[in-house]
Amino acid sequence: MAVVQPAYEVVVIGSGPGGIAAGVKLKRAGIENFAILERASWMGGTWRDNTYPGASVDLPALLYQFSFARSPRWSRLFPHHDEVQAYHETVARKYGLIEKMVFGTEVIQELWDESKHQWRLRISDGREITTRFLMTAIGAFINPKDPPIGGIGDFRGKLMRPASWDHGYDYSGKRVGVVGTGASAVQLVPGMASKGVGELVVFQRTPAWVWIRPDIPLAKVRWLLRLPGVMALVHRIGLVAMDAVQSGLSYAPQSAIVPLTGGLDAGGTWVYRHLYMRLFGPKDPRLRELLSPKYGPVAKRPTFNSDYLKTFDRPNVRLIPQAVEAITERGVRTADGVEHEFDMIVLATGHDLFCEAESYPIGAIVGRDGADLAKLFRENGLQAYDAVSVPKFPNRFFVVGPYAWSGTGWHDLVETGATHGVRAIAAARERGATLVEVGEQPHQAYHAKVKRLMRGVEYYFNVRNKDVSTYYRNSQGDMPYIRPGSVHYARWRAKHFPLRDYRFERLAVRADAVPTAEYHVTAS
Repeated sequence: MAVVQPAYEVVVIGSGPGGIAAGVKLKRAGIENFAILERASWMGGTWRDNTYPGASVDLPALLYQFSFARSPRWSRLFPHHDEVQAYHETVARKYGLIEKMVFGTEVIQELWDESKHQWRLRISDGREITTRFLMTAIGAFINPKDPPIGGIGDFRGKLMRPASWDHGYDYSGKRVGVVGTGASAVQLVPGMASKGVGELVVFQRTPAWVWIRPDIPLAKVRWLLRLPGVMALVHRIGLVAMDAVQSGLSYAPQSAIVPLTGGLDAGGTWVYRHLYMRLFGPKDPRLRELLSPKYGPVAKRPTFNSDYLKTFDRPNVRLIPQAVEAITERGVRTADGVEHEFDMIVLATGHDLFCEAESYPIGAIVGRDGADLAKLFRENGLQAYDAVSVPKFPNRFFVVGPYAWSGTGWHDLVETGATHGVRAIAAARERGATLVEVGEQPHQAYHAKVKRLMRGVEYYFNVRNKDVSTYYRNSQGDMPYIRPGSVHYARWRAKHFPLRDYRFERLAVRADAVPTAEYHVTAS
């Protein structure tokens, strides 16, 4: 008897940091028959796509790198996009991942084939690729998202988005409007203002928390970074600090959460408005007030840029604290009915996120017995065992799944997810199993624990800051972006989760028979 073999033993979807982490973990587990599918023409994900003026990391580089590829060669503490992209390319080449990547291959549907214990991946160009195991590493920011306003297609000028910046367009001397004040806008506004734009107008619905960052050159301290253990120690310190925050919100009693978060919000907003703004904000007191948030410091994603607030002192930069009602042929119409004319409009309005049920199209991911992942998420909320596995979707593992975010940076998160997924795949290989699926009971128990630990987080977002629009809270009122509990425990658990929580099954096939499950193997 022989088992029908698919084209690949493992397919990884996505070639950004998550895909790199998965590829390295697979190689270290001795798994070589895998492919990394990428819809674009080159690798890199976010750092390949986001090349807008001023694009850079808002976390120190020493915390924003793989644990298995720490680099002492960063030019500055907060490197620009091209340096981060080069780092990821270097790591991919070092571990032989470039030759594993298949570019121009967009997966539009994932279908589980129970008769063969494999996933059938339908590609946008009509091809089909089969794989025994599937790891999805598409990242947090799936596709750029336009605001829910009309007229976007009517604008006759240049429409620009941060993730698809047209560097061939010369905006020097032009009138430019920026819609949005999130992380991308906070970087590109000073980036454009310093490069000859004629007039720059920022439309602000909600002010952002914008903190300065000490973007110092690192050339003089590289000798220190090369010393054994130094970068690992810095990373460990960052993890301990993050652990204090996440564990505090997860394990503190509700009676303590209320006054603690109340003090954080009240104290933070007072300090920012009355002290921080005087030091780092614009000279005009009216602008300082308009740019000062009235919500909690972590209710929305904090941003980091030493130049953003001061940029509004420039004579060619204006702030309009109103929401955009519509885009017209000539520019932007605000809620007060005024039309503002522009040569170019930048839509810095975010992305479709992995933590939104609507980001998973109906019929795109179909598992055992016709289970539809999108319907499951819409009806029951986003959930996954250890942020990685979902019952009825055998052999499929999120690298970035519901309730995944923990650690000091994105690399911590993807390494944790990849470690879990590869450990489950390796366990199946050791047993000669062709199917590995998390049990319903362990999954439900894990999700129930997650919800218990999220009570402090849910109070902060759904009660104290209930009126704040934030991507930490999805359309269902849940916060599946954030993983509750200890950061260190999440990393440990990826290596030690109970294998008995999965069932393993071997598919036996005779040449003259329909494939059937021969026997089950249950790990202890």
